[in-house]
Amino acid sequence: MSPTVALAQELLRRPSVTPEDGGCQDLIAQRLAPLGFRIEPMPFNEVTNLWARRGDQAPLFCFAGHTDVVPPGPREDWDSDPFVPEIRNGRLYGRGACDMKGEIAAMVTATEDFVRDHPHHAGSIAFLITSDEEGPSVDGTARVVETLEARGEKIDWCLVGEPSSHERLGDTLKNGRRGSLSGFLKVIGKQGHVAYPHRALNPLHALAPCLVALVDEEWDQGNAFFPPTTFQISNLNTGTGAENVIPGTLTAQFNLRFSTELDAETIQRRVAAILDRGGLDYELTWRLSGKPFLTPAGDLVEAVSLAVEEIMGYRPEASTAGGTSDGRFIAPTGAQVLELGAINASIHQVNECIGVEELDQLSTIYRRILEKLLG
Repeated sequence: MSPTVALAQELLRRPSVTPEDGGCQDLIAQRLAPLGFRIEPMPFNEVTNLWARRGDQAPLFCFAGHTDVVPPGPREDWDSDPFVPEIRNGRLYGRGACDMKGEIAAMVTATEDFVRDHPHHAGSIAFLITSDEEGPSVDGTARVVETLEARGEKIDWCLVGEPSSHERLGDTLKNGRRGSLSGFLKVIGKQGHVAYPHRALNPLHALAPCLVALVDEEWDQGNAFFPPTTFQISNLNTGTGAENVIPGTLTAQFNLRFSTELDAETIQRRVAAILDRGGLDYELTWRLSGKPFLTPAGDLVEAVSLAVEEIMGYRPEASTAGGTSDGRFIAPTGAQVLELGAINASIHQVNECIGVEELDQLSTIYRRILEKLLG
């Protein structure tokens, strides 16, 4: 069994449903400290964070990732215990196998191999690991980055180990992410009897034309790097449960994934204008989960692309599709940020798994990236 697979198994044995870490970061620190990394735990409230750095010189290359996982669901839905790793038919099964304890294991072993062969490498290497990526993402990477910025510690290149690949390992790298803006809407009507609608005001009826307008709105046309902005209703609740009562209030939640063609303030103004045209009595609050970011062609993109090509025989395709990641907290500091990790076919599913060979290949790719940037 390779060191990468063995370490992945050790991490998978530690249950760490967000915001728990389950001792994973202690294990990572134990592997990094003998290499000369300064270990700096950064807990905030219930969240466990780790900042580990080797070297004091620029440029600073950072591996970023998370040890928390989503809940596995009922045990009976899994073919094996989600927190007892098992290898079957060349695949390692367990919650977090590819999102993203497998990637963290590959990062650690890649660093061990690189430092062994390049003890006097250029620049510095760091690990930024959190247990708050799958949850609210308030006290995790965002707080660590705030701390680093306050003391003038700048990341130049950051590789986030999110499972970016689709069909083949390394076929896709994420060089940016769309922004995410959620709205929380309350529409105020007047409750009444369904037989006397003239004495009531149905908030759903009032909102319906506005919903059509919001869904039909062309927010932008995207650009060369991002698809057009999308609007989706995620929750809609109203009514008392009785069949003869017109509801008095309605609550709705919606989300926009937006490109660099828009900003949050512009979206908020356009949504409010549509609601105002409908004459609604409403309350609306917002939560910005992250702004869009893009890493253009440069040192990091080229190093990652060449590393994949040399190990796998093909170059990855750059993409900004998908959800958000903790890269959204690091990119605004000026760092070049990319995501490269395992095939994402089983993330957040029962029987989550990663190929054993895939783990070893990923470690080799990560090492090659270090060699190209700091060797």
